[in-house]
Amino acid sequence: MSWREIRPIVICLFYYNEKILVFEGYDKGKDEIFYRPLGGAIEFGEYGEQAVKREIREEIQAEVKDLKFLTIFENIFTYEGKIGHEIVLVFDGTLVDTSLYEKNLIVQEDDENQTKFNAYWKSLNEIKQENRPLYPDGLYNFIEKNLI
Repeated sequence: MSWREIRPIVICLFYYNEKILVFEGYDKGKDEIFYRPLGGAIEFGEYGEQAVKREIREEIQAEVKDLKFLTIFENIFTYEGKIGHEIVLVFDGTLVDTSLYEKNLIVQEDDENQTKFNAYWKSLNEIKQENRPLYPDGLYNFIEKNLI
């Protein structure tokens, strides 16, 4: 996909004990560590719910149930010096493996990029105290107003 196209993606909040499950990313262009809920691209011919299930399976090898659509964001951003444009479908859901709710850190090897994928349970307060952005823009305020 070209950076000149609008990219449809899904994210899932997995809101539990006033925390959400987020992965920790790094933008070399901004020298910035950030958080974003788990998810990724919607493939052609795939519904948002299907994309959430596939992405979570790919990212942390977990199954998802009870998906509920929450909202949509339009996100125009800069990542590693390039402008991106996304339409973000936001879902809430439940992890089938309830032991994942008790893990502070979920680490998976990303075979495609040969990197580690770190996911954490973070409260909005923790994210704020760490002074790290939560993407997409506007998600922090949405959670604060609608889930807490």
